Order: sequence, then C-alpha cells, then structure tokens
Amino acid sequence: MNWTTFDEEAERLRLLNLRVWKDGKEVLRRDYDAQMRRNQYSASKSFTSAAVGIAQREGLLSLEEPLTEAFRNELPSNPCENLKKATVRDLLTMALGQEKGYLMGEQRPFLTEKDWVRYSLAQPFPYAPGSKFVYNNVGPYLAGVLVQRRAGCDLVHYLTPRLFEPLGISRPTWEQDPMEYSFGAGGLFLSVSELAKFGLLLLQGGSWEGKQLIPADYLREASKKQVENGKEGYGYLFWRGARNSFRADGKYGQFAIVFPDDGAMIAVNAEARDQDGLLNFLMEYQPELISMA
Repeated sequence: MNWTTFDEEAERLRLLNLRVWKDGKEVLRRDYDAQMRRNQYSASKSFTSAAVGIAQREGLLSLEEPLTEAFRNELPSNPCENLKKATVRDLLTMALGQEKGYLMGEQRPFLTEKDWVRYSLAQPFPYAPGSKFVYNNVGPYLAGVLVQRRAGCDLVHYLTPRLFEPLGISRPTWEQDPMEYSFGAGGLFLSVSELAKFGLLLLQGGSWEGKQLIPADYLREASKKQVENGKEGYGYLFWRGARNSFRADGKYGQFAIVFPDDGAMIAVNAEARDQDGLLNFLMEYQPELISMA
C-alpha cells in the first residue's frame, strides 16, 4: 500500500475521515480533519429505513398499507389513480411515481408551504408506483412522518432506545420540518465513528451484542435490489454497489459501505464535490484497505 499516493488522492477528493472494519474489528482509521458530528445528508435515509423496519416489527405500520389510508387527511381532493396505487413500500424505493425530486436541499429553505405532507401528496404522480426510478426526498420524508405519527414521537426519540443507545450513540440532532417532524430524507448529524457503528450493525444483519435491533428479514429485503436505477439497483433507502455491496449514501461523500461477502465495512465523512470520484476511489482501494486486518 502506497500511503503517500493514497493520502494525496484522499485529500484531493476532500475525504475527511475514514474508518474500515473487517471481521468485527476496526482495522484502519485515517483522519485528514478533526472528527466531529457532520450532516450525513441522504445517508440519513438509511436510518429512516431502519426505523420503518423496526416500526413494522412493532406492528405500527405495514409496507402494504396504501398511502390513501396512511395519509388520508392530507390527500388532494381528487387523488389520481397512481397515487391511489402507491403503498408504504413505494416510499422506500425512489419509485413513488412522481416525475422529479421534491423537498430537495436547495428547495426546502424557500418553501412557503408549512404542511409538507399535504404539499408532497399534491405534486403530480405521472408514473405507476414502482415503474420508474426518480431520486426524490418525498418518499423517505413521508416514511419518516408515518413512523413518527404511529409512534407518537420524533425519529430521534423513537430510535434512541431502539438503535442509538444500544450502539453507544448519544442523542443526535436531526433536521425538522415546519411542523417539527424529523426530516427522514436528510439532516441527521453524526460523527464518522457513529456512522461506522451503523454500518457495522448492517454488516451484522441488524444484530448488536446479541440483540436484533433491525429485523433481519427486513434488512435482507432493504439491502437487496428492489428497483432498477441504471446502476447496481436500489433497495429500501439503500444503494446497491459493486462487489455485492450496499450503502448508506449522503451528499458530498457520507458513506457507510457494507461488503457482506468480505465481512467488511467502510465508513467515510467527506466534503467531496466529486462524490462519484470518491466512491470509485474507495472501491478501487477496497481490497487493500480491508487487507489491513
């Protein structure tokens, strides 16, 4: 391993913090900036997916529930047929049926609407659910709202005893909408070591110190290809990748990449403008990084 070459490229790509786990042990850490809690952007979506799986186990919701039932009070006056067909499952696959992304980072500060649930459901649904991959914050946002409504608390309070505390993660902050719902599509702040714990939990099939925090059957479905996206596929708020990997994936390179076949996981915080370049860099070096064990 030529560390000089690796470090120069890592710094060029604005990689800030790197953690590598193999066979249950941290085998590498590399810090190019201080470790601190940072916005995980869309990697937050994977935590919302975990919340949905846990809520389903607790009987709070069903993936087969129609959105017309789950959000009956916020529906448009005459919902279209595609909206009538959509279920909770469709909130998790980026194939909800809408034509473009809504509630995106550049849009949220300028929205005049306060009720983002009603706003989201009022947007067009030109495609049948499940038929077209369109990256969109509406699905994970609504999924997070549904968990919060059924649980009677925000996502931070819901996940604290069920996920954060068992992982040793002290109470994090999470972006909220104008109605004070946790924004399940982004805005969760964690350090790279905390993100790595989540990645390790995923690698272990949702089990942590003998407790099944995320249902194993749900995680199997969440981490496999559910829809075609022109790449390796997309699961339930998880991206699929090369070498049978899957990952939580956030803007500017916030990654928890799980390699089940290798018993390995790579967690990264970054400020990468070339996010794809950073991901390709990590995948290129993955065999050497996990060989540090």
